[in-house]
Amino acid sequence: MRRTSTGPGRALVAVYGVLALSATARAVFQVATKLSQAPVAYLLSLFAALVYIVATVALATSRRRLAWAAVLTELTGVLVVGTVSLVARQEFPDATVWSAYGQGYGYVPLLLPFLGVLWLVRTGRGDAR
Repeated sequence: MRRTSTGPGRALVAVYGVLALSATARAVFQVATKLSQAPVAYLLSLFAALVYIVATVALATSRRRLAWAAVLTELTGVLVVGTVSLVARQEFPDATVWSAYGQGYGYVPLLLPFLGVLWLVRTGRGDAR
């Protein structure tokens, strides 16, 4: 098995890190200043930020089981929240990181877990050398 933080994995960890930082800053601000306006949306954003932090650390340190859990949680979250935010718009008076499949973040939240799964599968294979 290869380390998850080598080669293209470095770029993946960097993107996860940037998203973790961005999502955390936004969520902390929203929860601290206007939680009563959209509590579900803001708490989901905070949860997403925590998932991104865990995924970043897990991928950077090759903690494969933790990385799998974080990436699959992220994938489930972005698909479920993305769908619900489009079908039941009234439930999301303000956007979350995963609303509309991450539209506010250039759909990176939708693409990233697929890349994470692909990278975990690829690095999980035994080295043929």
